[in-house]
Amino acid sequence: MNDAKEEIRARLPVEDVISQYIELKRAGRTLKGRSPWGVDKTPSFMVSPEKGIWHDFSANKGGDIFTFVMEVEGISFKEALEKLANQAGVDITRYAGGDARLAKRKTRAREALELATKYYQFCLSKSRKVAEYVFYKRNLNRSTVKEFRIGYAPKDGKACKKFLTSRGFSENELKDAGLLNRFDGDMFRGRMMVPFIDTTGNVIGFTARVLDKSEPKYLNTQDTLLFNKSRFIFGLAQAKEAIRKSGFVVIVEGNMDVISSHQAGVKEAVATSGTAMTEQHLKALSRLTNDIRLAYDGDEAGVNATERAIMMAGDLGINLTVISDYQGAKDPDELIQRGAELWQKAVENRKPAVEWLLDKYEEKVDLKTGFGKREYSDIALRLLGYVKDKVERAHYEEIVAHRLDVSREDLHGKADDLQRKILEKPKKRLKKAKTEVKSDKIVGLEDSLLAIMIYGGIEGPSELEAPEDEVKLDELEMVFDNLYKNYTKKELEREVGDLYGALRREIAKSEIESLQMKLENENLGPEEEKEILKRIYELQKSQK
Repeated sequence: MNDAKEEIRARLPVEDVISQYIELKRAGRTLKGRSPWGVDKTPSFMVSPEKGIWHDFSANKGGDIFTFVMEVEGISFKEALEKLANQAGVDITRYAGGDARLAKRKTRAREALELATKYYQFCLSKSRKVAEYVFYKRNLNRSTVKEFRIGYAPKDGKACKKFLTSRGFSENELKDAGLLNRFDGDMFRGRMMVPFIDTTGNVIGFTARVLDKSEPKYLNTQDTLLFNKSRFIFGLAQAKEAIRKSGFVVIVEGNMDVISSHQAGVKEAVATSGTAMTEQHLKALSRLTNDIRLAYDGDEAGVNATERAIMMAGDLGINLTVISDYQGAKDPDELIQRGAELWQKAVENRKPAVEWLLDKYEEKVDLKTGFGKREYSDIALRLLGYVKDKVERAHYEEIVAHRLDVSREDLHGKADDLQRKILEKPKKRLKKAKTEVKSDKIVGLEDSLLAIMIYGGIEGPSELEAPEDEVKLDELEMVFDNLYKNYTKKELEREVGDLYGALRREIAKSEIESLQMKLENENLGPEEEKEILKRIYELQKSQK
């Protein structure tokens, strides 16, 4: 694919791609702008048209047009390649080599899904009964129906299949698209159809809702060549512009909540589409904003989902809050039916996620009893273990200590006791650990060190090796020119020492997080668990 990348780069100047998202102004040989991630107070986003690269000094990100689109859209390299290839008018299947057959299958699946979407839209326009359900019972307006490309699948079990095969699609191609069931009939029938649209604008699947009280209420496309439920975020294609402009995203539980929210003026709403939030979902959204607002129910499932979100947020620098002021409504959709302004107000009146969880935990126990206080302190300390920022954690420790009528020192003593008990008593672990990924902070520190070592001629840590990728080398040169060009040799040496110290601390924090995830998610033996806890203790001591 390198040849395809080079042709796309040649056709799409870096400044033309980036200026679609942010305003750029000339600053000598480079261009400057504000970070699309909203983390700078002054323009700190640099673009070099000459070298075809960019670097965001406030967010510690950089690269070429492909990495930019991946970061700003929250999509994979393949998706970015396809998006930019379409923009540049490059046929990437010519460069696919051994993957040409798979690329063709994907292309045909997309074409089938696009034509199915238009077919379902046509069927909706021809059915008065379904139109009444969509426009009157669901209270959706024509603009919303058009924006989300809502349609209707006829009850006839082979209607869509007959239509698509008459247009030249084979059964295998329809199976690749997820449009057929195991009996080779239509997967969807007698349902309101809402397409899954990826951030490049392609239909990759459907969510289908019944029009009556039959079950299952929703039927979603299963994983296919194009659709992966652990990565897909419903509504992101329609929400990404609003998210970039307002600087926040709202995660709701249901797809209809998303659609109703957009119609009500809160276009920042998305959903994880019939599956629990994954680390991939959170990572993709964190590329667009660090202000993530959860609109979950206050039941046990909502509490567990919020705790998982706090745990996964880790070092992503996310400001996680919870929207819960539904005024008696069971979900955002029901609240919106009462009045769009009520939902808009609820989105603004959110509460820090940790504080919301502490309140929910308090409702479950009796803090007037010793047993209740012990139970509350156990779960509160477990929760606060996920809070990485020391100042923020201290704030919540004060809240917990006040509720328990104890001191923060007492809480710390309890935390030490819990750690000792963990060493002695192994726990069952169920899920597999998540893949470790370098944080943006670590990447930024490594880039600064490498820039000084390569372009400043200063000796640095031996474990850091100069990259061979020319794009990365050009980016490091930009980092050096903008940050360190005027430093003396002594100042550069001092900076290397400071940066390396900060890097070691961040790596230790990252390792602690990874080990904690392993403890939480893997089924470990007593000895292995004991070794991990010892390693965590050593790393924590080294940071003090």
